Amino acid sequence: MDDGVEFLVLGAGPTGLGAARQLAKNNCDSWAIVEAAAHVGGLASSFVDGQGFTWDVGGHVQFSHYDYFDQAMIDFLGADQWHSHIREAWVWMRDRFIPYPLQNNIHRLPPEDIYRCLEGLVQITRSPLPKPENFGQWINACSGEGLAEVFMRPYNYKVWAYPPEQMNAKWVGERVSVTDLSTVLKSLVFNEDVLSWGPNRTFGFPKSGGTGSIWNACADELDQDKIHLNTTISAIDLDKKVAVSADGRRFSYGKLISTMPLDKLIECTGQTQFTDLSARGLLHSSSHIIGIGLRGRVPDGLRTKCWMYFPEDDCPFYRCTVFSNYAENNVPDGGDYWSLMCEVSQSPQKPVNVDRVVEDVIAGLLNTQLIRDTDTIVSKWKYSVEHGYPTPGIHRDEALAEIIPYFDSHDVYSRGRFGLWRYEVSNQDHSFMQGVEVVERLLNGRAEITAFDPERANGVKHPWPFDGWGSPADMRETSR
Repeated sequence: MDDGVEFLVLGAGPTGLGAARQLAKNNCDSWAIVEAAAHVGGLASSFVDGQGFTWDVGGHVQFSHYDYFDQAMIDFLGADQWHSHIREAWVWMRDRFIPYPLQNNIHRLPPEDIYRCLEGLVQITRSPLPKPENFGQWINACSGEGLAEVFMRPYNYKVWAYPPEQMNAKWVGERVSVTDLSTVLKSLVFNEDVLSWGPNRTFGFPKSGGTGSIWNACADELDQDKIHLNTTISAIDLDKKVAVSADGRRFSYGKLISTMPLDKLIECTGQTQFTDLSARGLLHSSSHIIGIGLRGRVPDGLRTKCWMYFPEDDCPFYRCTVFSNYAENNVPDGGDYWSLMCEVSQSPQKPVNVDRVVEDVIAGLLNTQLIRDTDTIVSKWKYSVEHGYPTPGIHRDEALAEIIPYFDSHDVYSRGRFGLWRYEVSNQDHSFMQGVEVVERLLNGRAEITAFDPERANGVKHPWPFDGWGSPADMRETSR
């Protein structure tokens, strides 16, 4: 039996590291992190392949809803170690690039598609549809049948790997641009692009080391003796408050902050009463990240682009990032190179031939004219994760309403991207702050905003301390 700790943290991703850092800032010395992987960072890790290309686990960028998070990013890397980018996102369809969000830029579509989109928008303006009960109905109600068929349905199935009818509509918030007929008409009449939508219009990216460098730097601040890598927790006894690793190590705790996927937490704790609820409510998709490193200079047509969306079936990926545009150090030294990073989703309702996914991605790059041939490919990198995106299914909130309070009542606080299973608060800033906030709750009795009030979390830029959390002097003491 290891020496017991007051706080045991499962997972060294942004949430777990945020929690550990806040424990240290509160002068709490009785904590430990247990991480299954050989490195920190979780889904925000970065890797360097054998040819010297750096890759992230998906298209991560740094923007936030929190002053505290912004300051932490500077604390970790330094203010001069960031590139600042203006988002240039596009949709590739009908053999052309269209600015994102497509629903505001249909003037770039072929005439027949423009007519279908307008016809649907006019119809819902004349006869509004009932309040949607699922995401599929939300798409029709907010976009009309034409835009739904042309873009919204095929793209959302491709990214989520589930039909929209199996998803709820509560998560949408700032994640999906709502179609406005007057905006569409203005862009059509004046042939103008509408570009400045969304919270990530500008974003940061590390100059070196990819996104993972942030979380490596965060971990370096902490007591290394308290971080246990290569340690997979296989069982947790809620009554005895003991977590047992696959190799037999035992970790006793007073309170457990878990960032492991919630369905796995249910299995580890043997709470079979939630098995059916978990299967019905906790849907998720897997992710395959394919990196293609190329010799030469990035083509002029891609030189300023950040990422592109792909709704059509001529490629398996739903998004492709010109990753070399984020930082020159994402490619090898000593020559001209550039890189593309593609994301492919998978679920029981959207199977993927894993053995062929790299070759299928390369074929898709050719089909979508991102590359002209394969002669300049010098690197092929693949990284697959079982838990890629927590799907906001129609039964998700019902499941969370039972499962999360149950674990809370047993001093197990399941937080983070898959710990809380709320996609709408699962970016890096959200995840990091969930770790910070749960510690502030447990040590200082402060409310958790991000985990339990997503609309408020995403509604404004939050100062530190949060409104209602006490005096600035009080918070300065716990933030030093």
